[in-house]
Amino acid sequence: MSRLKEEFMNEFEIEKSRFICYLNRAFNEEEAKAYILRIKKLHPNATHHCSAFLIGEHSELQRSNDDGEPSGTAGVPMLESLRMNKMNDVVAVVVRYFGGIKLGAGGLIRAYSKSVSEAIKLAPLTDKVLTYKYSLTFSYDLIGKLDYFLAHHDTEILNKEYDERVTYLYRSRSDDLNDAIQEIASGSAEIIFLGEEIVEQEIIK
Repeated sequence: MSRLKEEFMNEFEIEKSRFICYLNRAFNEEEAKAYILRIKKLHPNATHHCSAFLIGEHSELQRSNDDGEPSGTAGVPMLESLRMNKMNDVVAVVVRYFGGIKLGAGGLIRAYSKSVSEAIKLAPLTDKVLTYKYSLTFSYDLIGKLDYFLAHHDTEILNKEYDERVTYLYRSRSDDLNDAIQEIASGSAEIIFLGEEIVEQEIIK
């Protein structure tokens, strides 16, 4: 499942109607409803403010609203688009400014679905990733070699301390770097496993 990294907006036009899709993170129903209200206030003269949200580890909370569009032509397609893109903890609001040409039920379904899916394609997203945290203590003469090694093995250094020896707190997506580190350090490094941690990492598109 993916999450938004940050709020995102995308706009396109179909048959002279403007469709503006807003996406944001939401971790409970109150946050989602507050965001929907904020977008409505941002566009008080829009024809419709349709919405959908998925919240929870397994998308336990799901809601959609057609906001005056024909039943099932806006909120439900938006919700389905969120599902198809494997999103969670997200709220989507599509603002429509009517351009004078009716789209019909099928056209509306396609328009609202596309509005959400296109925004998701362009938005910055994150994935939940299992990482392993370690404390690594070593002598000063190894800083250059270990910095190079860690930088090239998908690790993130969280903290550095310089005392009689150097101590790095780092996390990695790999749990099998210890032997290679000890080989660089000729067995002199002290490596302590601190536990597993689920973190969000941005998806590179």
